[in-house]
Amino acid sequence: MQRGLVHAMAWTLATGAAVTLSWWGVHTVMSGTAYDRPLAVPLATRPLSSSTRHSPSPQPEGSPSASPSPQPSASASTSGASPSAGASSASAKPSPKASPRGGTVKAYPVSGGRVVFDLGASSAELVSATPAAGWRMQVWKQDYWIRVTFTRDGREVSVFCTWHDHPPVVEIVDP
Repeated sequence: MQRGLVHAMAWTLATGAAVTLSWWGVHTVMSGTAYDRPLAVPLATRPLSSSTRHSPSPQPEGSPSASPSPQPSASASTSGASPSAGASSASAKPSPKASPRGGTVKAYPVSGGRVVFDLGASSAELVSATPAAGWRMQVWKQDYWIRVTFTRDGREVSVFCTWHDHPPVVEIVDP
């Protein structure tokens, strides 16, 4: 009886130690690869209407002089287009936007997903990185560079941003 209790106690201690060691290892790896959540960047948009303008008097809906119903914006109407058509025009040249930090926010669509950087005069910051459907993503950050890699079925597409002793430069490696 006593021998059975000793074996049960040894098994319990060994199992507890193994679980603790496994948790510690997973926690260490996951905390090393996690990155800060992307910040939302306000987009400069033109207002569709102004509260200082006076609208004409309302017309009955059936009348020919009634103003047409609002149409969806150009971005909403192109969302139904094929992804390849939107991606080819966007990948030709990234669209810059003003950053609240004084830099320029640029999006870089690649075949594995989309990466957005806030490019300042002497540094850069990752705003967001979104993998395309079926792709996996990994992010590395160091003092003078950021790397975002998308992988799928043995294929690897990387977006590098470097800024050591020069303004930020973005390089896309898509073999």
